[in-house]
Amino acid sequence: MKYRADVGWSPYLAGALSGLVLVLSVLIAGKYFGASTSFVRSAGMIEGLLSPDRVAQLAYFKSETPKIDWQWMFVFGIFLGSLISSVTSASFRWQALPDMWKNRFGSSISRRAIVAFLGAAVAMFGARLAGG
Repeated sequence: MKYRADVGWSPYLAGALSGLVLVLSVLIAGKYFGASTSFVRSAGMIEGLLSPDRVAQLAYFKSETPKIDWQWMFVFGIFLGSLISSVTSASFRWQALPDMWKNRFGSSISRRAIVAFLGAAVAMFGARLAGG
C-alpha cells in the first residue's frame, strides 16, 4: 500500500503510538520525555563554545550541566524521524512557514517569522515555568 501525503496519519494512531512511546520511556529509562530542557541545554552548549566561563557562572548550569543526554537525543530523533517521514512520503519541501500562517498573518515572511518566534518563546517560557 502506497502512502498518500494528502491523507496523512490517523490522529488516533499517532496519539496511541505517542502514548506507547511515553510508557516505554518510563519503563525503560524511568523518565518522562520532554523537549524544553533540551533547548536550554543546547543553548548552554553553544554558549559554552563561545564563553565557557560565562556558562559555569550561571546558576542553572551549576546543577544542570549542558550536555548531550537521552532527552537531547530524543528531540534530535523527532527532527530526524520527521525528516525521514517527509522525504519517504514525498511530502518534503522547503518552506519558511506553513501556508495557513500566510492566510492568517499575510504574505510578509518576516512578520510571520516574528509571530512564530514569539509564540514559541511564550510556549517555552510556560513549559519551563511548569518545570519541564
